[in-house]
Amino acid sequence: MGRQELEYPREANNTVKRYPEKAKYELETIHKIINSAQIVHVAFNAPNGEGFPSILPMIGKMGSYERPSADIGDVLDLYLHGYVSSRIINLGRSASSDSSESSESPGLPVSISAASVDGIVLALTPNAHSYNFRSALLFGHATLVTDPQEKLYAMELVTNSVAPRRWQTSRTPPNAGEMASTSILRVKIRNGSAKVRVGGPNDSREDMENSAMREKVWAGVIPVHTVLGEAVPAAYNVAGDKMPEYLDEWRREENEENERYAREVSGLKYPGGKKEQAI
Repeated sequence: MGRQELEYPREANNTVKRYPEKAKYELETIHKIINSAQIVHVAFNAPNGEGFPSILPMIGKMGSYERPSADIGDVLDLYLHGYVSSRIINLGRSASSDSSESSESPGLPVSISAASVDGIVLALTPNAHSYNFRSALLFGHATLVTDPQEKLYAMELVTNSVAPRRWQTSRTPPNAGEMASTSILRVKIRNGSAKVRVGGPNDSREDMENSAMREKVWAGVIPVHTVLGEAVPAAYNVAGDKMPEYLDEWRREENEENERYAREVSGLKYPGGKKEQAI
């Protein structure tokens, strides 16, 4: 018997209303989109924001300190890495104090978004142009991580999301100054949703039946994917001109997977490997 796929509850704030057929509520899909983003955008309301919501680009990663081996499709927290005196960290610290004094204050309310474009969809008319894309939203409450071991867990988690094994292969543990200047927010997720578009253009029947226009206007998809380039050694690097093989292997695999997915969702097979089902 297969494992049941967990979904976030559908509430007023996370239910997709525009093109609901593109909506995804599975934890696995949403968490993968969040984890694949180098940057997530975190929105919150600051007291001195003059009524405007604030939004910051941050580095974040899904994980579970209590269950480090948890699967990507399990219930997870989002860990956000920040500077000790930044505005959102200070607000998270205040919210943490409030939550410790009152069970009615779960933390700082935040909204998190991540998105990637996988293809430029060119149709017969401007109105039918689109993107192939993956986007995800999470809603939750942020509190400051105060336990030293959980903080180290989150710092390792975030560091290895930048590039694999960097925590294990660089100078660690952090020194006292680094630990003091770095803060981690833990976001307990209330709900979330994703929206995914794949495939070619969707032109109207009227335009499809216009043979003269179809002969004049090119329609199709231009795949879009991130490419990790050749490494450039730092001026002070004396550990060899070439980066370690494990990093170069990761770079190649990332590039191959990014291209494979972008081509697959555009309707093309990737020449380097078999076609697999897209997200």
